[in-house]
Amino acid sequence: MTDLLPADLARQLAHLVGTAQHEWRAPGVSAGIVRDGRLVWSTHVGSARLEPARTADDDTQFLIGSVTKTFSALALMVLRDRGELTLNDRLADFLPDTPFGALSLRQMLSHSSGLQREPAGRLWETFEAPDRDALLADLAQAERVLPRHKAFHYSNLAYALIGQVLEQVTEQPWEDAVRALVLDPLGMTRTGLTPDEQGRAHGYQVHPWSRAATAEPVIDLRATAPLGGLWSTVADLGRYAAFCSDPDRFDLLSAETLDEMCSPVIMADPEDWTTGHGIGFGLFRRGERVYAGHGGAMPGFLTGLRFRRRDRVGAVVFANATAGPSPLTLATDLLCAVLDHAPTTPPVWRPSAASAERDELLGRWWSEGSPLDFEVRGDALWSTMPGSRGALDDTRYEQVDRDLYRAVEGRERGERLELVRDEDGRLVKMYFATYAVTREPLAFAELDGEG
Repeated sequence: MTDLLPADLARQLAHLVGTAQHEWRAPGVSAGIVRDGRLVWSTHVGSARLEPARTADDDTQFLIGSVTKTFSALALMVLRDRGELTLNDRLADFLPDTPFGALSLRQMLSHSSGLQREPAGRLWETFEAPDRDALLADLAQAERVLPRHKAFHYSNLAYALIGQVLEQVTEQPWEDAVRALVLDPLGMTRTGLTPDEQGRAHGYQVHPWSRAATAEPVIDLRATAPLGGLWSTVADLGRYAAFCSDPDRFDLLSAETLDEMCSPVIMADPEDWTTGHGIGFGLFRRGERVYAGHGGAMPGFLTGLRFRRRDRVGAVVFANATAGPSPLTLATDLLCAVLDHAPTTPPVWRPSAASAERDELLGRWWSEGSPLDFEVRGDALWSTMPGSRGALDDTRYEQVDRDLYRAVEGRERGERLELVRDEDGRLVKMYFATYAVTREPLAFAELDGEG
């Protein structure tokens, strides 16, 4: 158990976990909170094993199910950032002659490929998982049940194939690739496909009427392991959540890449717009906060991973029960309690360094009849639209050369900000995304068309 939080907040979190364990009728529930790069709180309620009963601790291993998919996605993004592949590469570039070769890695990672949910066969009844050859041969029996990008359609099959892509690119078994690319760099020594038999939890199905607990089998997922085969602990998965919420503290992937993974590719509920999916990570809105993460379900185990990048905070929840618990909901409840009780403190404000070259841009300009204010924030050039909708109308720029900037964050990201000077070198006009930006409010009819 770890406890670095204020006593009243720790009691509130413990109450949430204890209440959940009781209401879920789960043999055991374990949970942890990370903030600013470290595990700050954990608790363990009930039993990791029955007969004899044994309570879990921060190093007890649980089967994390589909949270495994995020490790497959993260490993692929490490390779992408190294230049070894792109998200627009097709499956056929790595697995020739497959019937779904036209699908892109991006579509498969975001569950927008339209591939059927499961590999062919009756894996979840027979527990007979295919090896690599059988997985690829069985694609002849699989279907693309929806057109690409028609709708969010969760696909375990897609992630089994992502595992094969990782093996092809790295020339290693999937587990070795994930260990080299993700687990070892993060120091996750208790995470892998083969648990410590003495240090793992046992999974159970609790009968809805008799409340009797039946031990569930452990399945060798073989070639389908990339969709849900990893075991992990509160300490290890907490470290993973710490990385996901605050990657700058770790030497693995940039914050920009994590932001990309946590940006929506497709909405899962287009009616309410509360859930979506990015690259590997699911997205969920509660109130005014958006969380990223993933759930996991395997016979005897349910897992929830949630984190919020803006606040550098995350939660992990494990339950050793097949059905009933809702770890993702509890993880969100825990994060809401933390952020409501102890909101994130903004960084210390410090004056910016003067820059004559940059300072000539500052102040009010006008574009398309509306004001556009340029200012410095944290030594970076920003523009904002007065009376705007907040972040949607703010833009951060990076300088390319003396008279050229590029929008790198916010409104019109990627577009050019071009500076125009008169014969004396004075800045007289700008163009942003080709629109004229002037010091005075001008109608379109008043623009001179020169620049």
